[in-house]
Amino acid sequence: MLEVSELFIYPIKSLGGIAVQQTFLTDRGFQYDRRWLLVDDNNIFLTQRDNPKMALLQTVLGDTGLSVFQKHNPNQSLHIPFDLMSTETVSVTIWEDTCLAQLVNPEVDQWFSQALNMNCHLVYMPDHSRREVDPRYATQNELTSFSDGYPTLIIGQASLDDLNARLPTPVPINRFRPNIVFTGGQPYEEDKLTAFQIKGINFSGVKLCGRCMITTINQETAETGKDPLRTLAGYRLQNNNVMFGMNLLHEGTGWISVGDLLIQH
Repeated sequence: MLEVSELFIYPIKSLGGIAVQQTFLTDRGFQYDRRWLLVDDNNIFLTQRDNPKMALLQTVLGDTGLSVFQKHNPNQSLHIPFDLMSTETVSVTIWEDTCLAQLVNPEVDQWFSQALNMNCHLVYMPDHSRREVDPRYATQNELTSFSDGYPTLIIGQASLDDLNARLPTPVPINRFRPNIVFTGGQPYEEDKLTAFQIKGINFSGVKLCGRCMITTINQETAETGKDPLRTLAGYRLQNNNVMFGMNLLHEGTGWISVGDLLIQH
Protein backbone atom coordinates (compact mmCIF):
# COMPACT_ATOMS: atom_id res chain seq x y z
CA MET A 1 0.00 0.00 0.00
CA LEU A 2 1.38 3.37 -1.05
CA GLU A 3 0.34 6.31 1.13
CA VAL A 4 1.06 10.04 1.02
CA SER A 5 3.31 10.75 4.02
CA GLU A 6 4.38 14.36 3.38
CA LEU A 7 3.30 17.28 1.20
CA PHE A 8 5.39 20.36 0.42
CA ILE A 9 4.92 23.67 -1.34
CA TYR A 10 7.64 26.17 -2.24
CA PRO A 11 5.86 29.51 -2.79
CA ILE A 12 9.03 31.37 -3.84
CA LYS A 13 11.19 29.21 -6.07
CA SER A 14 14.40 28.02 -4.39
CA LEU A 15 13.56 29.42 -0.95
CA GLY A 16 12.67 27.27 2.06
CA GLY A 17 9.60 25.08 1.51
CA ILE A 18 6.54 24.54 3.68
CA ALA A 19 5.25 21.18 4.90
CA VAL A 20 1.45 21.06 4.78
CA GLN A 21 -1.15 18.49 5.86
CA GLN A 22 -3.33 19.18 2.84
CA THR A 23 -3.17 21.31 -0.27
CA PHE A 24 -5.26 22.09 -3.32
CA LEU A 25 -4.02 20.82 -6.67
CA THR A 26 -4.59 23.43 -9.38
CA ASP A 27 -4.12 23.16 -13.14
CA ARG A 28 -0.42 24.02 -12.76
CA GLY A 29 0.51 22.30 -9.50
CA PHE A 30 -0.20 22.80 -5.81
CA GLN A 31 -1.79 26.10 -4.84
CA TYR A 32 0.86 28.79 -4.19
CA ASP A 33 3.67 26.43 -5.26
CA ARG A 34 6.41 28.38 -7.07
CA ARG A 35 4.08 31.19 -8.08
CA TRP A 36 6.73 33.71 -7.01
CA LEU A 37 10.21 33.93 -8.49
CA LEU A 38 13.35 35.97 -7.89
CA VAL A 39 15.00 37.30 -11.04
CA ASP A 40 18.15 39.31 -11.73
CA ASP A 41 18.36 42.70 -13.44
CA ASN A 42 17.96 40.95 -16.82
CA ASN A 43 14.76 39.19 -15.62
CA ILE A 44 16.51 35.81 -15.65
CA PHE A 45 15.49 33.42 -12.88
CA LEU A 46 17.61 32.90 -9.79
CA THR A 47 18.00 29.73 -7.73
CA GLN A 48 20.32 28.33 -5.08
CA ARG A 49 22.63 27.38 -7.96
CA ASP A 50 23.32 31.10 -8.31
CA ASN A 51 23.20 31.99 -4.61
CA PRO A 52 23.15 29.24 -1.93
CA LYS A 53 22.06 31.87 0.64
CA MET A 54 18.57 31.52 -0.80
CA ALA A 55 18.32 28.33 1.27
CA LEU A 56 18.43 30.44 4.44
CA LEU A 57 15.28 32.37 3.56
CA GLN A 58 12.20 30.56 4.86
CA THR A 59 8.70 31.14 3.54
CA VAL A 60 5.53 31.04 5.66
CA LEU A 61 2.01 31.04 4.24
CA GLY A 62 -0.60 33.17 5.99
CA ASP A 63 -4.24 34.11 5.41
CA THR A 64 -3.44 37.47 3.85
CA GLY A 65 -0.05 36.88 2.31
CA LEU A 66 3.37 35.36 2.35
CA SER A 67 6.05 35.98 4.95
CA VAL A 68 9.77 35.43 4.54
CA PHE A 69 12.39 35.37 7.29
CA GLN A 70 16.09 34.64 7.65
CA LYS A 71 16.41 31.25 9.36
CA HIS A 72 19.23 32.40 11.65
CA ASN A 73 17.74 35.82 12.30
CA PRO A 74 13.93 35.56 12.39
CA ASN A 75 13.68 39.28 13.17
CA GLN A 76 14.93 39.88 9.63
CA SER A 77 11.52 39.29 8.07
CA LEU A 78 9.25 40.51 5.30
CA HIS A 79 5.48 40.29 4.74
CA ILE A 80 4.19 40.15 1.16
CA PRO A 81 0.40 40.64 0.97
CA PHE A 82 -1.35 38.67 -1.75
CA ASP A 83 -2.81 41.93 -3.08
CA LEU A 84 0.56 43.71 -3.23
CA MET A 85 1.31 42.73 -6.81
CA SER A 86 1.92 45.63 -9.17
CA THR A 87 0.00 45.96 -12.43
CA GLU A 88 3.34 46.22 -14.24
CA THR A 89 4.32 43.06 -16.09
CA VAL A 90 7.64 41.85 -17.46
CA SER A 91 8.82 38.88 -19.51
CA VAL A 92 10.99 36.59 -17.40
CA THR A 93 13.22 33.75 -18.51
CA ILE A 94 13.30 30.41 -16.73
CA TRP A 95 15.45 27.79 -18.44
CA GLU A 96 14.39 27.82 -22.11
CA ASP A 97 10.99 29.36 -21.38
CA THR A 98 9.90 32.98 -21.42
CA CYS A 99 6.67 33.89 -19.70
CA LEU A 100 4.76 36.85 -18.36
CA ALA A 101 5.06 37.85 -14.70
CA GLN A 102 3.92 40.70 -12.49
CA LEU A 103 6.41 42.82 -10.58
CA VAL A 104 5.63 42.76 -6.87
CA ASN A 105 7.03 45.86 -5.16
CA PRO A 106 10.29 47.89 -5.13
CA GLU A 107 10.54 47.72 -1.31
CA VAL A 108 10.26 43.94 -1.51
CA ASP A 109 13.02 43.92 -4.14
CA GLN A 110 15.22 45.98 -1.83
CA TRP A 111 14.70 43.58 1.08
CA PHE A 112 15.70 40.55 -1.02
CA SER A 113 18.63 42.40 -2.59
CA GLN A 114 20.01 43.17 0.87
CA ALA A 115 19.33 39.67 2.21
CA LEU A 116 21.10 38.01 -0.74
CA ASN A 117 23.79 40.65 -1.39
CA MET A 118 22.80 40.94 -5.02
CA ASN A 119 20.35 42.94 -7.10
CA CYS A 120 17.14 40.97 -7.56
CA HIS A 121 13.44 41.43 -8.08
CA LEU A 122 10.44 39.39 -6.95
CA VAL A 123 7.82 38.56 -9.57
CA TYR A 124 4.54 36.65 -9.48
CA MET A 125 2.89 34.38 -12.04
CA PRO A 126 -0.72 35.51 -12.56
CA ASP A 127 -3.39 33.06 -13.67
CA HIS A 128 -3.42 34.44 -17.20
CA SER A 129 0.28 33.65 -17.65
CA ARG A 130 0.50 30.21 -19.21
CA ARG A 131 3.74 28.27 -19.15
CA GLU A 132 3.43 24.88 -20.80
CA VAL A 133 5.52 21.84 -19.92
CA ASP A 134 8.02 20.40 -22.37
CA PRO A 135 5.97 19.26 -25.40
CA ARG A 136 8.07 16.11 -25.63
CA TYR A 137 6.43 14.90 -22.41
CA ALA A 138 3.10 16.76 -22.36
CA THR A 139 -0.08 14.92 -23.26
CA GLN A 140 -2.66 17.74 -23.12
CA ASN A 141 -0.62 20.95 -23.19
CA GLU A 142 -0.28 20.82 -19.41
CA LEU A 143 0.81 23.91 -17.51
CA THR A 144 3.35 24.45 -14.78
CA SER A 145 4.35 27.35 -12.56
CA PHE A 146 7.94 28.55 -12.02
CA SER A 147 8.97 24.96 -11.25
CA ASP A 148 11.96 23.56 -13.13
CA GLY A 149 9.56 22.06 -15.63
CA TYR A 150 6.65 20.02 -14.27
CA PRO A 151 3.66 20.64 -11.98
CA THR A 152 4.67 18.20 -9.22
CA LEU A 153 7.53 15.94 -8.14
CA ILE A 154 7.12 12.71 -6.16
CA ILE A 155 9.70 10.72 -4.13
CA GLY A 156 9.28 7.54 -2.10
CA GLN A 157 10.47 7.53 1.50
CA ALA A 158 12.02 4.11 0.80
CA SER A 159 14.22 5.72 -1.85
CA LEU A 160 15.53 8.30 0.61
CA ASP A 161 16.08 5.58 3.22
CA ASP A 162 18.06 3.52 0.70
CA LEU A 163 20.18 6.52 -0.23
CA ASN A 164 20.83 7.43 3.40
CA ALA A 165 21.99 3.88 4.11
CA ARG A 166 24.75 4.49 1.55
CA LEU A 167 25.78 7.96 2.76
CA PRO A 168 28.36 8.73 5.45
CA THR A 169 25.95 11.39 6.78
CA PRO A 170 22.20 11.03 6.10
CA VAL A 171 20.39 13.89 4.39
CA PRO A 172 16.79 15.07 4.87
CA ILE A 173 14.16 15.09 2.16
CA ASN A 174 14.45 18.88 1.80
CA ARG A 175 17.61 18.39 -0.28
CA PHE A 176 15.36 17.13 -3.09
CA ARG A 177 12.42 19.57 -2.88
CA PRO A 178 9.57 17.12 -3.61
CA ASN A 179 5.89 18.01 -3.57
CA ILE A 180 4.69 14.53 -2.61
CA VAL A 181 6.46 11.95 -0.46
CA PHE A 182 4.93 8.50 0.01
CA THR A 183 5.54 5.43 2.14
CA GLY A 184 5.24 1.82 1.07
CA GLY A 185 6.70 -0.06 -1.85
CA GLN A 186 10.34 -0.68 -2.66
CA PRO A 187 13.14 1.86 -3.01
CA TYR A 188 12.69 3.79 -6.28
CA GLU A 189 9.09 2.61 -6.57
CA GLU A 190 8.38 6.06 -8.06
CA ASP A 191 10.39 5.07 -11.15
CA LYS A 192 7.49 2.76 -12.05
CA LEU A 193 4.62 5.12 -11.20
CA THR A 194 3.53 5.72 -14.77
CA ALA A 195 -0.20 5.91 -13.91
CA PHE A 196 -1.94 6.25 -10.54
CA GLN A 197 -4.68 8.13 -8.71
CA ILE A 198 -4.84 10.16 -5.52
CA LYS A 199 -8.35 11.13 -4.40
CA GLY A 200 -9.69 10.33 -7.88
CA ILE A 201 -7.17 12.63 -9.60
CA ASN A 202 -5.18 10.92 -12.34
CA PHE A 203 -1.41 11.31 -12.25
CA SER A 204 1.19 10.10 -14.73
CA GLY A 205 4.92 9.82 -14.16
CA VAL A 206 6.46 11.22 -17.33
CA LYS A 207 10.15 11.87 -16.65
CA LEU A 208 12.67 10.94 -13.99
CA CYS A 209 14.09 13.99 -12.26
CA GLY A 210 17.69 14.80 -13.09
CA ARG A 211 19.41 16.23 -10.01
CA CYS A 212 21.80 19.16 -9.74
CA MET A 213 24.17 20.70 -7.19
CA ILE A 214 21.27 22.10 -5.12
CA THR A 215 21.04 18.64 -3.55
CA THR A 216 24.52 19.25 -2.09
CA ILE A 217 23.47 22.46 -0.27
CA ASN A 218 22.65 22.11 3.42
CA GLN A 219 19.29 23.84 3.68
CA GLU A 220 19.93 25.00 7.25
CA THR A 221 23.45 26.40 6.79
CA ALA A 222 23.80 27.02 3.01
CA GLU A 223 27.08 25.08 3.11
CA THR A 224 27.85 22.92 0.08
CA GLY A 225 29.47 19.51 -0.17
CA LYS A 226 29.81 16.64 -2.63
CA ASP A 227 27.04 14.37 -1.35
CA PRO A 228 24.43 13.15 -1.94
CA LEU A 229 25.13 13.81 -5.63
CA ARG A 230 28.45 11.93 -5.56
CA THR A 231 26.92 8.82 -4.00
CA LEU A 232 23.84 8.91 -6.23
CA ALA A 233 26.09 9.12 -9.28
CA GLY A 234 27.47 5.71 -8.35
CA TYR A 235 24.17 3.93 -8.90
CA ARG A 236 21.52 6.34 -10.30
CA LEU A 237 23.29 7.65 -13.40
CA GLN A 238 21.40 7.66 -16.71
CA ASN A 239 22.77 9.43 -19.78
CA ASN A 240 25.16 11.39 -17.54
CA ASN A 241 22.27 12.62 -15.36
CA VAL A 242 21.76 11.64 -11.73
CA MET A 243 18.12 10.59 -11.33
CA PHE A 244 16.13 10.81 -8.11
CA GLY A 245 12.36 11.32 -8.05
CA MET A 246 9.66 11.37 -10.73
CA ASN A 247 8.11 14.38 -12.45
CA LEU A 248 4.32 14.16 -12.69
CA LEU A 249 1.52 15.42 -14.87
CA HIS A 250 -2.10 15.27 -13.76
CA GLU A 251 -5.70 15.57 -14.92
CA GLY A 252 -8.20 17.42 -12.76
CA THR A 253 -8.05 19.49 -9.59
CA GLY A 254 -8.88 18.88 -5.94
CA TRP A 255 -7.64 18.55 -2.39
CA ILE A 256 -4.85 16.13 -1.51
CA SER A 257 -3.98 15.25 2.09
CA VAL A 258 -1.35 13.37 4.05
CA GLY A 259 -2.72 9.86 4.50
CA ASP A 260 -4.32 9.63 1.06
CA LEU A 261 -3.63 6.42 -0.86
CA LEU A 262 -1.88 6.13 -4.21
CA ILE A 263 -3.95 3.75 -6.33
CA GLN A 264 -1.95 2.38 -9.25
CA HIS A 265 -3.75 1.74 -12.56
